[in-house]
Amino acid sequence: MRDLFQRLWSRPEETVAGWRDGVAVTHGAWLARTRAWAALALRVEGDRVALYHDDSLEFAAALIGAWVARKTVWLVADTLPASCAALGGQVDAFWGQFPAQTGPAGPGPGDDWRGEWSTPAPDFPALVVYTSGSTGAPTPIAKRFSQLGAEVAALERQFGAALGAADVIATVSHQHIYGLLFRILWPLAEGRAIHAARHEFPETLAPALGVRPCILLGSPAHLKRLPVHLDWRGAACMLRAVFSSGGMLEQGASKHAAGLLGQAPTEIYGSSESGGVAWRRRTTGETGETGETGEAWTPLPEVRWRLDEAGALEVASPFAGPDGWLALADRAEDAGAGRFMLRGRNDRIVKIEEKRISLDALERALVATGLAREARVLGVPDAARQTLAAFVLPSAEGRALLDGAGKAALNARLRAALAGLVDAVALPRRWRYLDEWPVNAQGKTPLAQLLALLDERRPQRPRLPAARLLEAGPARVLLELVVPADLLYFDGHFSVAPVLPGVVQVDWAIHYGREQLAPAGAFRGINALKFQQMIRPGHPVLLELLHDRAKGSLNFRYFSDAGAHASGRILLES
Repeated sequence: MRDLFQRLWSRPEETVAGWRDGVAVTHGAWLARTRAWAALALRVEGDRVALYHDDSLEFAAALIGAWVARKTVWLVADTLPASCAALGGQVDAFWGQFPAQTGPAGPGPGDDWRGEWSTPAPDFPALVVYTSGSTGAPTPIAKRFSQLGAEVAALERQFGAALGAADVIATVSHQHIYGLLFRILWPLAEGRAIHAARHEFPETLAPALGVRPCILLGSPAHLKRLPVHLDWRGAACMLRAVFSSGGMLEQGASKHAAGLLGQAPTEIYGSSESGGVAWRRRTTGETGETGETGEAWTPLPEVRWRLDEAGALEVASPFAGPDGWLALADRAEDAGAGRFMLRGRNDRIVKIEEKRISLDALERALVATGLAREARVLGVPDAARQTLAAFVLPSAEGRALLDGAGKAALNARLRAALAGLVDAVALPRRWRYLDEWPVNAQGKTPLAQLLALLDERRPQRPRLPAARLLEAGPARVLLELVVPADLLYFDGHFSVAPVLPGVVQVDWAIHYGREQLAPAGAFRGINALKFQQMIRPGHPVLLELLHDRAKGSLNFRYFSDAGAHASGRILLES
């Protein structure tokens, strides 16, 4: 990015900088917003500003405007009270969509700075970004301008030729290092159009991917949940690449995404501290073998790696910083041809009663029982000594056992499966069974969110709304629903404001349909699914259900004074 400012300043103003609500935003219009933010930055005392904005184009304008005035930008993943409090003693101003009590600022109507743009010096302290908190408390990480520029150059050198002039579409936030680089800085440097909105629902993502050549920025949490009933054919024609970062993408999830999107995801391995380290793209041939880079990771350009005596991975690169070799928390082994295989995290080994316990091994053993789709085992520092807690997503078999025989029975089956691996003293003492992992805007599951589930004082969270039957007939019912603010399904959906997930709306339609109309047959699909407006807590909505016994269908419609919210036709086995 050594010439980033020159590129931005000289790019033709009629060029499309991005898209907002389906309307093109020209580079000239985006530059005007950048000049407005620069004018604000030059008025602000101090040199540190916190920035939060959902709109990627406006965020990019504010970021560049801050750098024009040589302000260091601090990023957090959300605007929760704890995040704002952590920033309070660190920054001189809050910009964008922070809560009112922080006094957030934005450009005024007459702000239009017309001075000369100059590229910051390589050692300019451009950014402070917080780690995701997925393995502990979020930690601030400083980034120099040269580090960000070197990584953008490496990404273009590795992947740019295959992308061309593709739009950049994302399910991940730009408020962390992966989203910032891939969704903001890399497209700005290369002139690729940025979509202002993040696609939180697959129902809006699928059609958006089929309009123009594009790339998709996702995460394992998003890619593994892509619903098969949506029409992804347009996406398969238009996608030039699919990127995934923020965690390991399981091979089954990679294959699932590739089957729908026509592109095997390119996984990016790295961290907030190191920046990007390596990539892999697992393709499956006709014989079922895994191709391209397979399970091994290929270093990004300019990245060197080595193993210490204990097999821990160390990296050095211009974007990891100028301080030499950086020790990572992962163990690895040499896979030949300059590549490496990851073998789990160093911090996944804990000591219980002086015995070394591999949390990865326990998780693999739980999944191997067939009773768990996924599992996470964590060390919990109790008052007297450290113990283990297991968090499990039950499989269909596990869910049947849980619903039929109860939690104690499933606990016993899973504990028995682990008994051959560890002594009884090291078995998990606390068990929690979840439908899905709670995730944040980065698609990660913060450690604190899981540990909070162990709080015995934590009340049971509602899974259903407050419902009132308004009209009832043999084939039609009308209900009024009010969604409670503490609904379980609001966790991670989303950090800025709670939004009722689309899959929950469908589930409630099935639940109340079976309760009120007793339709026969198992679920076999859904057609004509539309989501027009978000449903938020505390706002009454009406749910109309129509059962067509001859066609084996249950039609649902959510609506309110604000208009239509969602509708669809659920198909049932005859």
